Amino acid sequence: MKTTIPIDCAESMRAVSDALFVLGGKWRLLIMISINAGNKRFTEIQKSISSINPKVLSDELKTLEENQLIARNVIDDYPVRIEYTLTKYAKSLDEPIGALARWGKKHRKKIIRGEL
Repeated sequence: MKTTIPIDCAESMRAVSDALFVLGGKWRLLIMISINAGNKRFTEIQKSISSINPKVLSDELKTLEENQLIARNVIDDYPVRIEYTLTKYAKSLDEPIGALARWGKKHRKKIIRGEL
């Protein structure tokens, strides 16, 4: 049985490809979830995501900033502090991230029970 996709196949693939280009990889969504949970400083984010390398975190934060998903705020204090926050634009991802989290929980349960 063939399911119908509301938009044409090529347009859907292009849109998903664009989204995966920005959000793809192992770390970007996890970084955004960490920031959303209140981890604003580099070390807080790093500690919240087990096994992320500081260089990788730095690169991913730059990419997220370039794509206007996070803001880097320099706080003029001594010593200078840098904090990261999600942008309004990033909040538009709440629904798809929530859907991915729900699906991931169901999938994990299914795999653990051996129902796949």
